Amino acid sequence: MNTQTDIADLAARVAGGDRRALARAITLVESGRSDHRTQALALLDTLGTARQALRIGLSGTPGVGKSTFIESFGMMLTGMGKRVAVLAVDPSSARSGGSILGDKTRMDRLARDPNAFIRPSPSQTQLGGVARRTREAVALCEAAGYDIVLIETVGVGQSETVVAQMADLFLLLLAPAGGDELQGVKRGIMEIADMILVNKADGDLKPQAMRTCADYAGALRLLRKRSQDPDGFPKAMTVSALETIGLEKAWDEIQALMIWRRESSVWASTRAEQARYWFAEEVRLQLLARIAADPDLRARMSALEQDVAAGRITPAAAAAEVVSKT
Repeated sequence: MNTQTDIADLAARVAGGDRRALARAITLVESGRSDHRTQALALLDTLGTARQALRIGLSGTPGVGKSTFIESFGMMLTGMGKRVAVLAVDPSSARSGGSILGDKTRMDRLARDPNAFIRPSPSQTQLGGVARRTREAVALCEAAGYDIVLIETVGVGQSETVVAQMADLFLLLLAPAGGDELQGVKRGIMEIADMILVNKADGDLKPQAMRTCADYAGALRLLRKRSQDPDGFPKAMTVSALETIGLEKAWDEIQALMIWRRESSVWASTRAEQARYWFAEEVRLQLLARIAADPDLRARMSALEQDVAAGRITPAAAAAEVVSKT
């Protein structure tokens, strides 16, 4: 892809809903090559931001059944006539940099649905388990006409909250657990969750799931009420992804929250704040890229690292020197 004509053709095919073109476009924005970066920016500029999807961030403890939930939830939505994109951020292999889990192999039914698009992406050690270009992949899915974009992150942790900076709604998926496990959930992740869904509320685990849900509902009531929430939110609910129980009710609650936020201007103000956040983040990342591309700066950084390690200069002073030369 070397010409403006190629970019225009790819943009037209993405806008037309071509899934292969969308996959190719996401590969382009994920590339670390400088020429690909230039082409990716041109593609995003050509597509624009006229189309908007509902962006749902999803996180949960390992083994909670995130993939099963996404597949069941996604199949329910496509059955309603919705087009659903799933950006599943896999842990990266430290050796190869590639995805370890491969979500398409874990959501085979949804992967075959013509109204669904699944894209596993290596997290590339990015803070929060969200690949650096996931936000741009979301924009591409919106341009391709998808109604809902689900962003699955690696797991629960304080750094995971970065997903809230690209989602309209954040779901925290948890398994039936006792009081000790409740204490183990970080307060930060609780504060950004719009809904807590206790999964596996079926069979012998159903009573425990109900108790766990009540525990989390009580914990949520103790948190300070947020201005972006109507009465009753954030809330905790039980679901069974395996038996597809409670999914429609959860979707009804999601829609009710989104309608309220749109009508109260919270939606628009949140997206504006997110845009400011990502502007600052891009400035930071591009400054780091400029430093990495400059051989003189790289050499100076290497020397300063030695000085910092030896205690001859403070990290703050060394960083200020590097930044002053960019």
